[in-house]
Amino acid sequence: MVSIRGSKAYFRFYRPGAQSVRLAGDFNHWDTEGPTMTRTEDGWWVAAVHLAPGTYRFQYLADGEWFSDYAAFGLQHGPHGWVSVVQVEARRREPQQEAAAAVCTACGAELAGVR
Repeated sequence: MVSIRGSKAYFRFYRPGAQSVRLAGDFNHWDTEGPTMTRTEDGWWVAAVHLAPGTYRFQYLADGEWFSDYAAFGLQHGPHGWVSVVQVEARRREPQQEAAAAVCTACGAELAGVR
């Protein structure tokens, strides 16, 4: 399972009997010796990764066995069979709203609450 918040991807993988789970993908050159995901008390393994906008392929490596995430953004053929896909969109900047305040024509004072 993957969720995106800003430029951070949050990965969650349920494997309660695993001793070790690693996250490997395009974003870390499929490094199988990279950081281990963190195990939670309820059997989930979690990791958070900062990613630049783009599309990335990944898999989980649990005790030496590759697993795809079918709840991710899709599947593609990759170096270890079918791999999962995560999509990070470019952050859109919200346009600054111009505050066009009303002004009293007699004295030039800004009229509160009037736009």
